[in-house]
Amino acid sequence: MVRVPLSPQERQRGERFGLLLRQARGDRSMVDVAAAAGVSAETLRKIETGRAPTPAFFTVAALANALHLSLDELAAACAEDAEGGERARSA
Repeated sequence: MVRVPLSPQERQRGERFGLLLRQARGDRSMVDVAAAAGVSAETLRKIETGRAPTPAFFTVAALANALHLSLDELAAACAEDAEGGERARSA
């Protein structure tokens, strides 16, 4: 299966998501948050650094739960502003 390369906007959204997770984690260690979410510390590290810009939904949901963030807030915070052209979409 061939994977379609991510667009620059998708990469930027992944970087915003990683930054948001780092900020929400605060003083908590990466290992503690990863364990609370049931993911590996390496997975969290990749997401936070933007090396994994499109994590699976259940990984995002588990991290949001461990960090006491709502999925709606995460989606809104990761959406580009109006100048970037892309907005969070309602389902």
